Amino acid sequence: MVSLSNVSVTYDDINILENVNFTVQQSDFVYIVGRTGTGKSSILRLLYMDLLPSAGTVTIGNYSSEKMRKREIPFLRRTIGIIFQDMKLLEDRNVYDNVAFALYVTGAKRRSMHDRILEVLADVGLSHKRNSMPNELSGGEQQRVGIARALINNPWLLIADEPTGNLDPSTSNDILEMLIKINTRGTAILMATHNYSLVRRTPAARILQIRDRQVVEVEIRP
Repeated sequence: MVSLSNVSVTYDDINILENVNFTVQQSDFVYIVGRTGTGKSSILRLLYMDLLPSAGTVTIGNYSSEKMRKREIPFLRRTIGIIFQDMKLLEDRNVYDNVAFALYVTGAKRRSMHDRILEVLADVGLSHKRNSMPNELSGGEQQRVGIARALINNPWLLIADEPTGNLDPSTSNDILEMLIKINTRGTAILMATHNYSLVRRTPAARILQIRDRQVVEVEIRP
């Protein structure tokens, strides 16, 4: 499903990542861990082609960085879901319309959207908040909207960039439990985090650690 082969990333003649190799299979739950500034977000950006490798190949499903054309990138992104640390909600739209927006941009018909929107809002426990504005929600509720939006197109892969970074420990645990539940349904999850307590609470997950600009698979014990 996901493959990085001999991938390097260079910014302004500075090597950020060198000779990175790993794969993610269907239904995997994979953490990317490492200190701030080591390249966690860069790896995620490679996966949704917001960043192209300086060397090597990134393969996502049927898409390859070697053959990717700019006009194809939106179609790639429709097959995956992206969850951001800062949620990136539209402040002038309510919860329902924030989730619906991800369908609007694909050209989906409004009649066919309603049931799907209500379904994903129920999945994240926000059916009763569908008419609320973002500023009326807690941080955890806002992130649940972000997760619902990421799920709306039935992605086979969820990419999460520090999704609990701005949340308290209890809310972070709730978000993690939600992601684990999504993963058990067959959606692969790739999550960047520096929160090792969450990593330890997911014993079945794989852990990729960035060390010296490379990625190594590790085991973190409780």
